Amino acid sequence: MVSVASKLDADVRIITEPTVYVVGRQTTDDAELDRFLNNHGVSWESDSEVAAEVLAESAGRLCYLSYARPRPGGNSAYLNHIKEVGHGSVLEHAVWNFVVTGISRSLTHEWVRHRSGWAYSQLSQRYVDESAAEYVEPDVIAADPELHAVWLEAVTNAHAAYVRLAEMLNAKLADPQAAAAAMLADGSDRTARRKAARQAARSVLPNATETKIFVTANARALRHFLEQRGSRHAEPEIRKLAGKLLDLLQKDSPNLFGDYTRVPLPDGTFELTTPYKKV
Repeated sequence: MVSVASKLDADVRIITEPTVYVVGRQTTDDAELDRFLNNHGVSWESDSEVAAEVLAESAGRLCYLSYARPRPGGNSAYLNHIKEVGHGSVLEHAVWNFVVTGISRSLTHEWVRHRSGWAYSQLSQRYVDESAAEYVEPDVIAADPELHAVWLEAVTNAHAAYVRLAEMLNAKLADPQAAAAAMLADGSDRTARRKAARQAARSVLPNATETKIFVTANARALRHFLEQRGSRHAEPEIRKLAGKLLDLLQKDSPNLFGDYTRVPLPDGTFELTTPYKKV
């Protein structure tokens, strides 16, 4: 559930914590995997029940056809060895889908720089009305009443300007001449006018504006994100998100993500560390 620190007015709310939903996990087709093994004269079964872990191990074993002589220690030992030797490509076969809310546009501007192994679908400010937008306040500002007051005033004014601009632009674009100047087609309906109004009005919205994003990523890409954005040198909001993602990933797949540890930092967040970097 979103943690709301305070309410500005009927339309503007402050968010202090991101929310992560795991909306998709992989499954394995055991019959097809067995058919492949039988066709090659071997039998093998992973001791893990986590599909992502089984698929990563299956991919790794195919590279050397090592199904018949598995190492002792099962899936956990196998994947730890993979991380130890840096054979990270096999981790790309393990995939998760997340919906993340309660994060700022500042955060997603950084997040979408992670390209390899990632897919993104983000809330559109052109189509979605931001008159009921929420805003993410940095903890360092929220903790200081004077700083909070300055931030709150700026966000409130920007929000009010957005609402007023959207209303004024929507009314203006009802005029055919103004609509033509805005490159709207003849006879454009209200939906087209609202879109044109919102895409112009959004220019005054701050980076603190809350957004929602659907992301898909493989285990190798996720590990890179955790190392980069879980660092003490990362921006605090995205470091907080990295910690929440790690909580879910370690619960889902301890053999792929159990090597990470948390080091407390002075700002109340945690640095994420692992002995297996750049897998």
